[in-house]
Amino acid sequence: MTDDHLDDERLRRLLDVGRSLVSELDLEVVLERVLQVARELTGARYAALGILDENRQELERFLTAGIDEDTRRTIGDLPRGHGILGVLISDPQPLRLSDVGEHARSYGFPLGHPPMHSFLGVPISIRGVAYGNLYLTEKAGGEFTQSDEEALVVLADWAAIAIENARLYRGVAARRDELERAVSALETTSSIARAIGGETDLERVLELLVKRGRALIEARSMLIELCDGDDLVVQAMAGEVPAALRGQRIPQSDSVAGEVLRKQRPERLADASSRLRFTLAEQVGASTGLLVPLVFRGEAVGIMAAFDRMTGGPEFTAEDERLMQAFAASAATAVATAQDVAVQGLRRSVEASEQERRRWARELHDDSLQELAALRIMLSSARRTGDAGVLEEAVDGAVERAAAAIEALRSLITDMRPSALDELGAGPALQALVERSRRLTDLEITATVDLAYEAGRTDIRHEPEIEVALYRIVQEALTNVAKHAAGARVEVVVVEDDGGIAATVRDDGPGFSLRASNDGFGLIGMRERAAVVGGTLRLESAPGAGTTVHARIPGRRRESPPARRLGAVG
Repeated sequence: MTDDHLDDERLRRLLDVGRSLVSELDLEVVLERVLQVARELTGARYAALGILDENRQELERFLTAGIDEDTRRTIGDLPRGHGILGVLISDPQPLRLSDVGEHARSYGFPLGHPPMHSFLGVPISIRGVAYGNLYLTEKAGGEFTQSDEEALVVLADWAAIAIENARLYRGVAARRDELERAVSALETTSSIARAIGGETDLERVLELLVKRGRALIEARSMLIELCDGDDLVVQAMAGEVPAALRGQRIPQSDSVAGEVLRKQRPERLADASSRLRFTLAEQVGASTGLLVPLVFRGEAVGIMAAFDRMTGGPEFTAEDERLMQAFAASAATAVATAQDVAVQGLRRSVEASEQERRRWARELHDDSLQELAALRIMLSSARRTGDAGVLEEAVDGAVERAAAAIEALRSLITDMRPSALDELGAGPALQALVERSRRLTDLEITATVDLAYEAGRTDIRHEPEIEVALYRIVQEALTNVAKHAAGARVEVVVVEDDGGIAATVRDDGPGFSLRASNDGFGLIGMRERAAVVGGTLRLESAPGAGTTVHARIPGRRRESPPARRLGAVG
């Protein structure tokens, strides 16, 4: 290998090396392979590859082969491209020296640097642009030859092609990964949108969001905190989070979360433990954090706080931040919508309760109070006459009127909470409701009540909320008929099957247009009672065709406690 021209053996070796280099797509492997082959082809003891910075003025990276770790640590800082190395940067042409130390541009070597004499350097250019330089020193047996230079030039050309391929592949792989992440994020946010699109229960919405958000960025744990006055309240948790954190209040002032809310910008904390005000990180036991505000129509409703990335972490990346920002936009809308639904539901519930209280107050005033006032006037008048006959007649009348008042009060009390519902269950209570409605209204009512436990199964009852919901739905339906369809015929059917309990109240009254009507408090109350127990309510009506209320609720049962035997201890 001392000839001035490449021999067949070295040419074949270069061809083999070229094929192996261009087939390698890992850039770091390519660079290491080039250094190894350069030493092998030329017999150099040391090899180095300097990669230029963007300005092509200095070396950004400097890779070596042949120098052990101890020697590298002794040398200290790696070259930046001055001295002899700078010659190749300013004039990218092959450079061969018998003694590198005798060159005019030589700076010498730092303390601890191994002695080097013979030198060979060639540039690596990619598409006419300098990428770096390949350096060899200390050829075994003397100086580098023309043949060595030609071999290194060919190797540098192969290296340029391999480096370009690896860089292109890395770029394509990076774009592919970015596209995959974008598609994954789109799929995740779409699935989240589908999952919470029809969900209006705030607790359920928060549970879905915190679990999906944690999975999206592979966090060890995640919290959702919602604004409540000047505080943030932990409302949902996922992952490794102490249960005691739920419901904890965190002042917005002088806290990282408060800063995120005020600025309405996310914040990544590479060292959460160093932020003394980041108290949540301490309680969760996290080292890193990512806080993203939930902003709806320009107003912050809360934050999502993620802790410790499980893969490739624990620090969160800019990509994680971007994903969470996109996710938080949808999450904030879902939270605000659920909160609005909850507020509207509470408002309707309060209004319905107030409406019911007004009805009770009116009935007490118009019936019981007026009756008692008339009774007082009648007895006072009779007492002033001093006539025993008049007084006796007044007492007899008072007894009758007191009995009527007692009956009216008993009816009102029964409407508020029938004792039969608590003592006997929904079946007997509904039968009593129908009988009372027949007696107190001019409705013609037929009823079929068939609940399974009535057929000799008095030891089993439905859960209290099921019985109450069933009773109140039928009661309100009959009240609506009495108000709006006087004299109508009404059919009440309550039947239990394997799927639950079906209740139907159908009348032949005037009916109304569903499109032109708004739900009154009575219908709202029925819908809410059905929804609370996991049931549904449907209304059918048309002008001249009567009205039908269909309710379907689950038939969950509870076992009644066994009756106490006489003489039992306890």
